[in-house]
Amino acid sequence: MTRPHFLRIAIVVVMVSVITVLHYVTNIHDARMHDIYRRLYYLPIVLSGLWFGLRGGLITALSTSVLFIPHVIFQWKHHPAVEPEQYLEIILFNVIGGLTGLLAGREQEQKERYQLAAQQLETSFFELKRQSEQILAFEEQLRRADRLAALGELSAGMAHEIRNPLASIRGTAEILRDGINADDPRSEFATILIREVDRLNRVVADFLDFAKPASAERTRIDVVAALNEVVALTRLAAAKKKITITLAGLPVLELIADHNQLKQAFLNLILNALEAMPEGGSLTITPQAGEGEATIAFADSGSGIPLEHLASIFSPFFTTRRDGTGLGLAITHRIIVGHGGRIEVESEIGVGTTFTVILPLG
Repeated sequence: MTRPHFLRIAIVVVMVSVITVLHYVTNIHDARMHDIYRRLYYLPIVLSGLWFGLRGGLITALSTSVLFIPHVIFQWKHHPAVEPEQYLEIILFNVIGGLTGLLAGREQEQKERYQLAAQQLETSFFELKRQSEQILAFEEQLRRADRLAALGELSAGMAHEIRNPLASIRGTAEILRDGINADDPRSEFATILIREVDRLNRVVADFLDFAKPASAERTRIDVVAALNEVVALTRLAAAKKKITITLAGLPVLELIADHNQLKQAFLNLILNALEAMPEGGSLTITPQAGEGEATIAFADSGSGIPLEHLASIFSPFFTTRRDGTGLGLAITHRIIVGHGGRIEVESEIGVGTTFTVILPLG
């Protein structure tokens, strides 16, 4: 029994008790006061009906009747003209208690129905909100797919037209550099030319990887083993930047996926984290397993991503780096979505960024 419930019962009991005592201690010749006391009985009866429903109203009315009847029998028996009025009052006690309790109970039931309807409407609202967010996400994926299709058509004609001349330019630059003394200023120019050709070649390669992804070969793989391989590839580059890479979480996490594609996605995320920490820092990779899903979190202590950029980081060619192609995260997103998963990002300026890859275990 709750404290408010107990307090209400105590109020009713005290009121009935006090009124009953007043009846018994007041002289019957003071008829006006007895009339007032009888009317006061209606207060606890009505309150019980309102607070406790039909059962509460009837119990209080019957209890009042039981307490009041001896007073009528023994103290009003010498007044035959008044005695029937007293019994009529007792009947009214029970009628009022029953009606008040019945009406209050119906009102409570109606209130509960309204509350249930409100809860159902609230649940429906949140479900519609969730579905609308999913629809918006699907629309964004469709827009990206449209851009991907356009890039695929464009890349087919551009691949040979760009890569073949680049190979020729690089070969010529190497010949020129080999024929020039190392202390000649023209040697440095040739080296710059080779380096820029390599950068352009990487841009073209990334473009082709994004526009025309290789077909996936799904097998059961250990994600932790794939992460270890990628960490081993990047540990030297991280050490040069004074970055510590820590692989925590599960020692083994198996799922159905393309081993090479996931390695490429993980490599892009790690390299992206290293670029975000030019002054050093830490990167913690945490693979975990949930209900039907695997999560791999990449948390760095870098500079963070501005809020206005978060919505665009997975879009093709969006980059904030001067020498970036803007395709690394786009390729990663395409690989993860192609595996039936999703990738989420949380970032705070000056604190760091966490990319969370979520993949189905089945």
